[in-house]
Amino acid sequence: MSTKPEPISGDSVPGQANARRGPLRATRAVIRKNPTANRVYRTSVGVVGTGTVLLGVALIPLPGPGSLIALGGLALLGTEFEGAKKTSRYANAKARVAAKAVAERRARKKAERQADPAA
Repeated sequence: MSTKPEPISGDSVPGQANARRGPLRATRAVIRKNPTANRVYRTSVGVVGTGTVLLGVALIPLPGPGSLIALGGLALLGTEFEGAKKTSRYANAKARVAAKAVAERRARKKAERQADPAA
């Protein structure tokens, strides 16, 4: 008897490996087996994800988390579409760089105010 653990990839034993990783992955594996259900699921994810991205883009000029909503919609699309996943990774990396730049600028301004309290 072998003591090797089962692979986690899910390709060699559909259902078993995915069930270990979580019930949602197992459910998604079952949906993928049925072409009609898979098409309906992917279409639903596409519609909801696109709507979320569009809502976020529309909210960007207003005060609030418009860009975060758009990034969330892109992440949702990335769960099913490889192109959206790549775009989401790129957008998240750019957002991290921008957030770091804003934090550094705020810290610099705070240090300037503390150094010169008369200003």
